[in-house]
Amino acid sequence: MESQKLETITKLFEGSEIRSIWDSEKEEYYFSVVDVIGALTNANIPRNYWSDLKRKLKEEGSQLHENIVQLKMRAQDGKLRETDTLDTKGILRLIESVPSPKAEPFK
Repeated sequence: MESQKLETITKLFEGSEIRSIWDSEKEEYYFSVVDVIGALTNANIPRNYWSDLKRKLKEEGSQLHENIVQLKMRAQDGKLRETDTLDTKGILRLIESVPSPKAEPFK
């Protein structure tokens, strides 16, 4: 069942690499927000895009930023680094707030 959820999310992003971690205690996947932003926007620096979007959402009173969980994920340099993650529900909310043609099918 867990692998089906992961496959579904991966297919949604056209095969882009979306790092994820399974939390067996909560029985939920957590996905890298920066990876999702990168897949949706093709931003040169997805981390900066996410930083700006996170600030904007907070100013608008969105509760999405309150659901962010920092988890260690393997970065491109191979080291484990604290990464903003959201569960499946949070990722779907994030997608709704990203102005991108790739996000339209989710809306």
